[in-house]
Amino acid sequence: MGEVRKLQKKLRQIENLEIKISLTPEERFKISRKAELRSRLAELQLQLSGPQQTLGIVGDGKKEKMKRQVEDAPEALPSQTPPASKILKGQEESEAEAAPVPDAMQRKTEGGAETGRLRERKEPAKESDHCRDVSGGSLARADSDKEQQLRQEDAEFTSLKVSWEKAKFRLRLLEGHSDIVTCVVAVDNLVVTGSRDTTVKVWHVPTATEHKNLGGHTGGVTCLSAPPPECCKRLARSLSLSDKERFILSGSADCYVKIWALSIGQCVKSIYTFNAVTALCFVPEEDGYIVTGSDGGKVQAWSWHTFENCQSINAHQEAVTSIQSQGPLVFSGSAEGGVSVWENWCSDRDPLRLLHHWSGQVTGCGGGPGGRLTLSPRGDRVLLAYGRAWLKILHWRTGAMSRLTNHSSITGVTDCVHQTAGLLIGSCYDLANGESTLNLFSLPQCRYLASLTWPGAPRILCFAAWTTGSGDHRWVTGGHDLIVWEQLPVSGKQRGDVTAKRDSRLDSLLESEGDTEDDEESDDYEDDDDKYEGKDGRTDNAEDGGSGSWLRCILQ
Repeated sequence: MGEVRKLQKKLRQIENLEIKISLTPEERFKISRKAELRSRLAELQLQLSGPQQTLGIVGDGKKEKMKRQVEDAPEALPSQTPPASKILKGQEESEAEAAPVPDAMQRKTEGGAETGRLRERKEPAKESDHCRDVSGGSLARADSDKEQQLRQEDAEFTSLKVSWEKAKFRLRLLEGHSDIVTCVVAVDNLVVTGSRDTTVKVWHVPTATEHKNLGGHTGGVTCLSAPPPECCKRLARSLSLSDKERFILSGSADCYVKIWALSIGQCVKSIYTFNAVTALCFVPEEDGYIVTGSDGGKVQAWSWHTFENCQSINAHQEAVTSIQSQGPLVFSGSAEGGVSVWENWCSDRDPLRLLHHWSGQVTGCGGGPGGRLTLSPRGDRVLLAYGRAWLKILHWRTGAMSRLTNHSSITGVTDCVHQTAGLLIGSCYDLANGESTLNLFSLPQCRYLASLTWPGAPRILCFAAWTTGSGDHRWVTGGHDLIVWEQLPVSGKQRGDVTAKRDSRLDSLLESEGDTEDDEESDDYEDDDDKYEGKDGRTDNAEDGGSGSWLRCILQ
């Protein structure tokens, strides 16, 4: 098992090295051994697992057996539970049997006066029985309504699962970038992408052609954001452009945020941030704000009206790798696994107020210097992808954690998570065999629906989605390849390019972090025998530790 872990770490390091632009001779040699290492790992897994088992994410032995027994144990169906009225009736009978018999009942020869008193004593009991029957009836109706609701939800889930098992997609490759696509957003019929090749490109989806090439950054483009139309309208008027003009924000390692007008294909404003920009989002509250994250862990807010800096906060210890907004709330995640929740006070100075900060020790997403945390907020929960076989779910008000299985093996890597039209979509890449999939879950229950893949599918690093007027899905995935997904009618004769399948090992429900094994391990992927690694765990060409290492890994 120790050699298996070591091989898994080596493969994880190789996958991170492959997305670098400049490589040392030692790193190139290490990458050249990927096929050899995968073959050796497959042999070891076969030897350890046997014909009936595979190396899973839960483990084996008595603990796994007990866990399966608990999971397989049939739950009590609502129909098997006695109605509330019967329970109350049984309680009354027990009480009646236990109660002492009144003396008056024993004296059968007593006069009518005593009989009258007994009748008077019985009247309150009848009234009480009537109240209990009414209460019992209400409880029974509530149980019946809840049972009916659960049945309806199960029926809807089953129908949705069957539809996705039959789903068909046509794939179209968008060619034009000369390096890895790091970010993608959808605007109307256009898709905008950013790449390590320093360009921002605009694509026309219906024809799958490049619409515009936006050049101007001198460093790799790391993030994109699309302000809503009402905010674009105000800026367009100030620039004497059409009210229908749409703008795109791009952040880069060159420390600039650029604002592009899509119709004319020009940069209308550049904001110098003094830090390499690794994440950004647009907050539409009041006049609007641009919130950026840097490679040094800084979170900054910029006025959409004046484009001046409103606030700078040293929020995280390492690079900010993801920033998302939800109404007046802003969520930032960093390479060390920390998550911060901010509230926008809509003021000219210091508009962001920290509500909560949960460290990597709480989230369990500590990825080390090369970590990359991607987040997607939903109500009181934040979905986290952090380069492991699970999706983590943070209840950001309380700090409670749970996880959702996104791959059946610990060699799985989750790079991005996205929510669209009642779906939770998580990308997954298997380090051991190079297979890539998109896993679909229903929302809000996070129940597994299906997995989509195709031969030779590349690793997916970013994702954008929307639905057409007819309700069909359109997706764009980026990474080594930029691909448009077009959903086809199930009843049509055209064959799809994607295979929909189900992995029953992903059917497990959400697990509380307190009930799971300690599966986290160090992300120190460097081997002890690597000659080009220093004693402090850094490569010889590393300029400094922590703050900029994620950016160097992704963009250099």
